[in-house]
Amino acid sequence: MAWDLKSTEGRIIAEINITPLTDVMLVLLVIFMVTTPLIMNESFKIKLPTALSGTTETELGITVVVSKTGQVELNGSIVKMKELKAALKKELKGGGTKTVLLKADGKTRHEVVVKVLDIAKEAGASKLSIATEPGPGGDGS
Repeated sequence: MAWDLKSTEGRIIAEINITPLTDVMLVLLVIFMVTTPLIMNESFKIKLPTALSGTTETELGITVVVSKTGQVELNGSIVKMKELKAALKKELKGGGTKTVLLKADGKTRHEVVVKVLDIAKEAGASKLSIATEPGPGGDGS
């Protein structure tokens, strides 16, 4: 079967079919939308300490993650400790929430955890929470 590039009027069909391009772009968009939160969730791995008591935090707030080496991450972006106060002030000023959730690795030095909590309070946080994993028989987070 030969392809006839001429229409019934004798003109050449010069239209580009963009439907396959649109299909590919939509599939890529969906893939990026699904995988981006998974990638952005944790830049570095932490192991939260366990606790028998506590309640699950339902209110989302500003998240500060501290690794066991003292590396700090604010809402998915790595920041230096000396820049944390200014970055927290900016986040607290821009958002409606004044809650800061601290996710510190179980092996993080206590001094670093206290310092981050102190910086958050100075930056204007009204509520501070520390994330934990539920321990044996516990239900907190």
